[in-house]
This record gives sequence, structure tokens and C-alpha cells, in this order.
Amino acid sequence: MPEHLELQQLVDGVLQGTTRHRSLSWLQCSCPYLGIILATVSSFFFSLCSVIVKGLVDVNPIELATFRFIGVLLPSIPIAIYREETFFPEGKRIILVLRCFVGTTGLMLSFYAFRHMPLADASVIIFSTPVFVAIFARLFLREACGMFNVITIILTLIGVVLITKPPFLFGDNQVSIVDEQIMENSYDIWGPVAALSSTLFGANAYVLLRALKGLHFSVIMSNFGAFALLYTLIVCYYIGALCWPLCGTDRLLVIALALFSFGGQILLTLALQYEQAGPVAIARSADIVFAFIWQIMFFKETPSLYSVLGALLVVSSVVLSGLRKWALALPRDSETRKKLHFLYLE
Repeated sequence: MPEHLELQQLVDGVLQGTTRHRSLSWLQCSCPYLGIILATVSSFFFSLCSVIVKGLVDVNPIELATFRFIGVLLPSIPIAIYREETFFPEGKRIILVLRCFVGTTGLMLSFYAFRHMPLADASVIIFSTPVFVAIFARLFLREACGMFNVITIILTLIGVVLITKPPFLFGDNQVSIVDEQIMENSYDIWGPVAALSSTLFGANAYVLLRALKGLHFSVIMSNFGAFALLYTLIVCYYIGALCWPLCGTDRLLVIALALFSFGGQILLTLALQYEQAGPVAIARSADIVFAFIWQIMFFKETPSLYSVLGALLVVSSVVLSGLRKWALALPRDSETRKKLHFLYLE
């Protein structure tokens, strides 16, 4: 999901060199993999958000996005107030608004994709966002895009093609297995289009975040949450979806959506405080594993061989990118860095 990207700044310069809370330092000493565990649990919460979005068929996905953004806003405001941060700093306002717009649009598109695609397929495509960042960083920030980035992008694109199964390659009808019954469905192009568009918006959001590197993550997330709430409320009003869910169960699930989002944000924040960005990115790939489990468990949809192969390619690209980031952060004389020299391909 796009809103995860603000938390990358905890490692990309915002919190580097700061002191961690002493009250929690003993946890890291007793559990050296605390950051990885927190990131995995965060993935668990975010994957449950995806299940709720796909399962609540009687609630418009844009309206569900409104409740999701409550989970983005709530943990950010107290942190920003505690740190006495300026909520809308001068000189960064245009970039902040642009970041909020692309991030909000990307998340709304991802919710649409969850509703109109198999859960695992949509999750894998949206999860590929970090791989495409290199393209937009090259276009807008003039950052280098070496051979390693080209290889991971190609692998990801092949994986996305296998997952989306475009009609000109795989035919107009798609076969799926639901409740152990083989069903033939006509190709729904708008789900994959929404997922791919969400990925591109998310990649641009990441590039804009690099331009906002000097701001604390709570400032960015507070602006993001406030802008997104207003944006989605306006869209819901325009399409006639601004209403409270009628069913009692639906109301509980909507509240759970906000709570799971809140918990996922907090846990991912802590994970990035206790661990480097690379290992956390690798642990976040558990989101894909959970998506496949939930798809089979809750929606009785067995993923096709193409989806599994595509997921393996995309996850491999993301994991390799995470390993590379982790290896480059190690000391130059580190033995581990020397063993991972193949990741330095330029």
C-alpha cells in the first residue's frame, strides 16, 4: 500500500543518528530479530485489511478507503504534536499536496483492484511498487538506474504479465477454481488496470517522498491522512457512496479495517526503528504469503500456476532489492557484504 512508503524515511535519513527509546532497548537485546518480527506482524495486519476490502462487497471500496485513512491519520497527529512539528511547513507545501494526491489515488485504485481481482494477484502487483521506483527516480530525480535495476524491473514485468494474463497472450476467457469447481470467466480488464495504475502512483509517491526527506514522517502522514480523508469524502459524495454501512457485521468490519491499518502502521514504524530498510522490505514480502492463504481460506479461490510463477518473480525482485539495500548499508570490510557482491551490478 502507498501509505507504507512514508515510514521508509525512518531509515532514509529522518531518524538516522537519533536515540531509540531506552524503555524498549532491552527488547532488542533479548530478541535480535525484533524488527523482522514486527514487520511480519505488520504485514499480517495489512493483509487482513485487504481481506476486509474484498469481503465487504456491499460497501463501496472508496468509502472503505476513507476508514483506512483514519488509521493513517490517528497515529500521526499525536507524534507530530509531541515532537512540536510544523504540520504544513513552508517551502514543502506543493510537494506535500502532490504526494498526498498520488498516494490517495493509488490507495483508492488498489482497493478497487482488491474488489475486482483475486486477492493474491492484486496484492502481488501492488507489492511490486518499490521495483518501479527506479524508473521514476531516473526520470524525475536523475538517479542512476543500473543493470541491477533493469534486471529486477524485467523480472517484475514478466511476473505482472503472468498474473494479469492479458487476453492477447492468454485468450479472452480465464479459468479459475472456486470451491473445487472449475469456472470460466470473461476477462475483467479494469481490475488489472487499477492494480497497475496503483503501482505507478505508488512509485511516484515514493519519488516525491525523497524530495521531502527533511520532514519527519509524522508530518507527512498527518498531511496525507487529512488530505486523503477530505479527498475520499468528496469522491464518495459525488458517486453517492457516502453512507454508514447498514449491517451490524459490516460496521464491525469497517472499524476493524481502521484498527488493523492503525496497528500495521505503528508496527511498521517500530520495525524500521529496530531494523534496516532492506531486511524489513524482505519481511514485508510475507504480505504476499498471507494474501495467498486468505484467498484460499476465505474466498475459496485456488491460484493458477501462472499466478504462482508471477508471484515468485515479483517477490524475488523485491527480495533482491531489499538484500541489495541491506548489503550497501554494511561496512565495506564486512564479510557479508563481500559475499553479496553480485548484488552490486551496475
